[in-house]
Amino acid sequence: MTRRSYLALCVTFPLAGQTPSFVPANFFVPQNYVVPSGQYQLVPLGPAYAKHDFDAYMSSIEHLQKTFTFSTRWPHAGLTMEEAVKDVEGEIAGFNARRKFTYAVLNPAGTEEWGCVYISPSPKQGYDAQVRMWVTKKKFDAGFEDTLFADAKAWISSAWPFGKVAYIGREITREAYRALPDKPKAAK
Repeated sequence: MTRRSYLALCVTFPLAGQTPSFVPANFFVPQNYVVPSGQYQLVPLGPAYAKHDFDAYMSSIEHLQKTFTFSTRWPHAGLTMEEAVKDVEGEIAGFNARRKFTYAVLNPAGTEEWGCVYISPSPKQGYDAQVRMWVTKKKFDAGFEDTLFADAKAWISSAWPFGKVAYIGREITREAYRALPDKPKAAK
């Protein structure tokens, strides 16, 4: 199972033929974000970063299974580079369609991925968006996850058009979020 398949299980997207209303049509979606400290940057995850992404999550399989997916479905040792490319192609397609936004967290030079940030519509009442993120085991052990969370939260608060964001696993547990009532399904 790819990351895209796994995340599709976690998020409800509009049905085929429906126009997504995740961000307003006139909203300029950030194409790059360099944190104020300059220590790292967020860029849309696409084919140009497939190898970086693959190397990052493959270096941290067990860590991500315990801290991000809570499953052995993704990542797993059998993933191939071909699957990784298809995965990031799906991520950038969702980004370009303005349905969801996945950012690779890269070092300043853009030569190494340290994690990912996922911004997607919330299927739960009371939230406009949901944000999930992961960092490699090496960066987690160095305390980087807290830095990424603080920076991502500040950026999303100042640059994105959301009133209320669910930071799953940070400000709301996965269990509490799942227990919230779903948003009503859009009429056909």
